[in-house]
Amino acid sequence: MRFKHTFGLLLSGWILMGTLGPPLAAQPEQAPAPVVSQSPEQLQQLVAPIALYPDELVAQVLAAATYPTEVVEADRWLQEHSKEKGEELAKAVDKQSWDPSVKALAQFPSILANMGKNLSWTSSLGEAYVNDPQLVMDAVQAMRRRARAAGNLNSSPQQTVSTQGQTIVIEPAEPDVVYVPTYDPWLVYGGVLPMWPGWYAYPGLYMEGPGFGFGLGFDVGFFGGFGWGWHHWGFDWGHRTMVFNHNTYISHSRTFVNRSTVINRNTVVNRNAAINRNTFNNRNTFNDHNAFASHGGSSAFGGFNHGGVTMNHSSRGMSSFGGFHGGGGGFHGGGRR
Repeated sequence: MRFKHTFGLLLSGWILMGTLGPPLAAQPEQAPAPVVSQSPEQLQQLVAPIALYPDELVAQVLAAATYPTEVVEADRWLQEHSKEKGEELAKAVDKQSWDPSVKALAQFPSILANMGKNLSWTSSLGEAYVNDPQLVMDAVQAMRRRARAAGNLNSSPQQTVSTQGQTIVIEPAEPDVVYVPTYDPWLVYGGVLPMWPGWYAYPGLYMEGPGFGFGLGFDVGFFGGFGWGWHHWGFDWGHRTMVFNHNTYISHSRTFVNRSTVINRNTVVNRNAAINRNTFNNRNTFNDHNAFASHGGSSAFGGFNHGGVTMNHSSRGMSSFGGFHGGGGGFHGGGRR
């Protein structure tokens, strides 16, 4: 009797499993959660470090931010090829497999270095552009209007600022010489903008206080003969599109296909639990995210050290390309006067 009772229970279990099995197995997988757009305020904070750059440079940075691993590779490559200048450097860059936007930024080593050091910000900027390119462009224009209202965005010997309706256009004053602005992205727009967590103020691209200035100029002519050079980039603000070679730029990066991960300098890490991703102790290794051991930075959530890098407020201030001096590779040591 005990055997029959046990066998009956087993048989009932098999029947029950056979009844429930197919429907459970046939259930479709849950669709991934929809992409949640960032608020206008979040996007404005995200574009604040670059919104006052010339249009072409903003386009290059936004496009390159969708390729964060290539940005890091290009930064390291430039450091290893620091002796190559001018046309020699341009030809060497042209042979690389990077996206055209990353190649274009090889003209501005400090910007690539800044994007590499602030890789969390770079990845977030790239993801935002992939998801909502038009909203990112709207944020750029909103920040430009704020800077102009604060008296920090005007035409100068280095750049031309013009208004077309509600659109503010920023162009180099000379077509082949580009000056990268220097400013504190959290103060230049009037009032105090919340700092991006863990932001590292790269030397030469940051100016203490709420003002606005320039470093020295880069001659982009050496890169002009290549299809990825300066004059191949821009915006069609009327249609709210980025333009590359007279066509709408479309990023083919696969980095943000899976929204749960971003590429760190050396490994793929969880986007929401990246270890030590916001600061680093040296060029290759991220350190404790609460302090910059060798760069004098600040806590990711603490007060910003505005005395870290002091820049001359005048338009002929210190170089905005830290470590690069006159006499090499089309770099104008004293700028174009």
